Amino acid sequence: MVLAMADFSSVLITGASSGIGAALATALAAPGVTLHLSGRDAGRLRAVDNACQAGGAAVTTAILDVCDEAAMAAWVARAGRLDLVVANAGISAGTGDHTPEDMTQVRGIFATNLGGVLNTVLPAIEAMRRQPAGPDGWRGRIAVVASIAAFVAAPGAPSYCASKAAVDAWTVATALGLRREGIALTSVCPGYIRTAMTARNRFPMPGLMDADRAARRILRGAVAGRIRVTFPWWMGLAARIGGLLPPRLLGAAMATRPGKAPLPPSRG
Repeated sequence: MVLAMADFSSVLITGASSGIGAALATALAAPGVTLHLSGRDAGRLRAVDNACQAGGAAVTTAILDVCDEAAMAAWVARAGRLDLVVANAGISAGTGDHTPEDMTQVRGIFATNLGGVLNTVLPAIEAMRRQPAGPDGWRGRIAVVASIAAFVAAPGAPSYCASKAAVDAWTVATALGLRREGIALTSVCPGYIRTAMTARNRFPMPGLMDADRAARRILRGAVAGRIRVTFPWWMGLAARIGGLLPPRLLGAAMATRPGKAPLPPSRG
């Protein structure tokens, strides 16, 4: 991969035990790179650790729940200087048949997809503010994994769409001010990525992309300091158009499309 990897000598990734998080970790693994990886599945995280060490990286791992604010703040603080932070951990779940969403699921999705992002990004911002700028002029970069689902209120996944919409809006709105402080904040809005989460979907997934390819696109966007990275572009455009439809028309258009499967969700 041709990227300015010298900028990423110290990287922290949540949800690194599978999917996009694991793909990012292995893509970045190289001699001289230190990876701080967290996840909830010890066995899968160990496998990613081994693969990254085989690539020459120094790796530290932590079994963490991103919903634990104090534990996340302590973990970020222990990492020292950070060139790149990726807030990737999340839950994907929906209603299945468009019935009202279970309230426990609603709270769990928002706690992880929104609260977990803030528990990762806010301490990372404070840490980067204290760092000197690197040769490229940036104090650090932060990528937040949202979703193209942020652009359309799909009735089959209400909390998932809403949590990703909140994450994307907050990230984009905050990014402009942080740029003046030398911190690049990027909202990542991918479409369907081939992971354990999407394997549970029982509906067509146009534009389905391998996690390795998605990781390359995310890293290119982070290197460029882009405020938002959306891929595939045509799916993002379609979601934007769908999001402009009146709610009843959108609901009618999606009435026959199954929603995401309900809990138990998968966490990275």
